[in-house]
Amino acid sequence: MTAAAGTYRYPFPPFPDGWFQVGYSEELAPGAVVPLKYFGRDLVMYRGEGGAVHVLDAHCPHLGAHLGHGGRVAGDEIECPFHAWRFTGEGKCAHIPYAGKIPPKANLAPWHVREVNGLIMVWHHGAGDPPSWEVPVVSEHGDEAWTKYETRRWKIRTHNQEMAENSVDSAHFLYLHKTQDQPVSHSETKGHLFEVHSTTKQKAFGTILEGQIHVQCFGFGFTLTRFTGIVETLLISSVTAIDDEYVDTRFTFTVRKGPNDDVTNVVGERYVAEIERQVGADIPIWENKAYVNPPLLCDGDGPIGPYRKWARQFYSMPWPPA
Repeated sequence: MTAAAGTYRYPFPPFPDGWFQVGYSEELAPGAVVPLKYFGRDLVMYRGEGGAVHVLDAHCPHLGAHLGHGGRVAGDEIECPFHAWRFTGEGKCAHIPYAGKIPPKANLAPWHVREVNGLIMVWHHGAGDPPSWEVPVVSEHGDEAWTKYETRRWKIRTHNQEMAENSVDSAHFLYLHKTQDQPVSHSETKGHLFEVHSTTKQKAFGTILEGQIHVQCFGFGFTLTRFTGIVETLLISSVTAIDDEYVDTRFTFTVRKGPNDDVTNVVGERYVAEIERQVGADIPIWENKAYVNPPLLCDGDGPIGPYRKWARQFYSMPWPPA
């Protein structure tokens, strides 16, 4: 469902196209069943006994039970808690214990799933099209030279596009986040990929050094931000729409290991704390701002115009609603 006419804050649909995170691999053991709420829909995620992850629309077509609440895994299928109808990972009803014939419409809508980089991602497309690109493999994940993931999560009243725009809004880093300077940024686009390269000053242990920030936005649901300078840090961010008001925001950090664990831990903790501080400052802005279209820009604002032009490709959902 979407907001009533006149109450929705943006001139574009609430649910963009692309890959979006719905969980972490380590959170879903074989046989586990998890209810989800994303894109304004009730979903169910489960891991079959063979290890594959599946995501389906949650409500049984029989009498509407939610398979995420009481459903159980049987092999690679999920069983409804109400009348024990079983569905495959492709959403086909495979078994009804008390019926000799399965109704041809006894299906649940399946979602395209990718388990990569320790994340569980689903593909959303407003027109129902299949994936047109893939989630890239992150070389740092599983590399012994990098630390295990450190994660943070927020529920924020905003939109994917608004959050992603932060990466190209150069001026706000100095004036909102009180960074050492205003980053100098330039951008380039490659289809679904938007890249931002920034040079900025970083401070640690009383020393200020010049550092580089390389942001790669693969649509709105999967972004890699690599920091170099004092220490190499990778931030994987994924923002997934819950409904037309809120997004589920996950930040996943890993740091290149230093000469010893103490140095690595201290530097890593400071990087994570700094980004948490910046997100804390951003949240009241995101949750209360209006979307100005077109924006009144000036020199020094950063590549906001090119970013908004790139963003248009991720909306296939008809809008505004009839």
